[in-house]
Amino acid sequence: MATMMKAGVPLVQSFDIVAEGTEKPKMQALVNTIRNDVASGSGLAPSLAKHPRLFDELFCSLVASGEDSGTLEVMLDRVATYKEKTEALKAKIKKAMTYPIAVISVAVIVTGILLIFVVPEFANTFRSFGSDLPAFTQWVVALSEFVQAKWWLILGIGIAIFFAVKEAKLRSKKVADWIDRFVLKIPIVGDIIYKSIIARFSRTLATTFAAGVPLVDALNSVAGATGNVVYSDAVLQIRDDVTTGTQLNQAIRATGLFPTMLLQMVSIGEESGALDDMLDKVANHYEVEVDNAVDSLTSLLEPMIMAVLGVLVGGLMVAMYLPIFTLGNVIGG
Repeated sequence: MATMMKAGVPLVQSFDIVAEGTEKPKMQALVNTIRNDVASGSGLAPSLAKHPRLFDELFCSLVASGEDSGTLEVMLDRVATYKEKTEALKAKIKKAMTYPIAVISVAVIVTGILLIFVVPEFANTFRSFGSDLPAFTQWVVALSEFVQAKWWLILGIGIAIFFAVKEAKLRSKKVADWIDRFVLKIPIVGDIIYKSIIARFSRTLATTFAAGVPLVDALNSVAGATGNVVYSDAVLQIRDDVTTGTQLNQAIRATGLFPTMLLQMVSIGEESGALDDMLDKVANHYEVEVDNAVDSLTSLLEPMIMAVLGVLVGGLMVAMYLPIFTLGNVIGG
């Protein structure tokens, strides 16, 4: 949209081009709906605001600011850049979380298959030996029998816990707040989340401030963009302090939650009148920090996960072959 408007393409025609270039039917229907609203005389921001699940308050306020100032194409370009950078940051966080969860899930599935299908075959063979099995093998066979008998209960409890936590987070603010506070305390992962919050804070505030949104209104949008109740509450406190006349850098410092670099850059930005540029630099710095931290975490987790897989699968194999080795020794003796 920004590119076409800069090229002089009328707004309504730009929607037609976007709709034709979209393969997903639902997206085409959405674009056409917004296009019809705009064609009938509605502003772009009010048309977008009718779809709050897809266009959040920040998005709509930036577009409204662009319409009011006559710089819609510039504002759409800023929105696009902001969304691209924030989505890239989210993707990095998901990468850090998804990889270990996926590998551990595969390990659990493989272990379950071995316990349900492979161990019973070995157990039937061991019964024909007519001798006592090693204690470790007996424990694995007992575990296998339990999993065979109660696999549905184990699976059901796991699914129930997952959905219970998910629903509790959605329905209970206390649970959601506790989870937000807890994740910040997790070693390594908490540091990555902290840096991503600082990056989002800086990027959102820089974008809204550069768009001409009043600072108090901008901080309202920033509070929702942090994605964590600890920092959301802190930003709302900053907003209240700024409303009473406190300088932004002093209000941020008073929370005790933000890094020294951010405080210094905000102070310089306020003195020089280039606050958006300084915040952009902070956002770029912490986005790189998150990227490096995710790479380091992945490198650290790979050998640890391989070790866990080796212990799980290797332990089961040792338990199954231990009676065979014992029997071989007896025969050899």
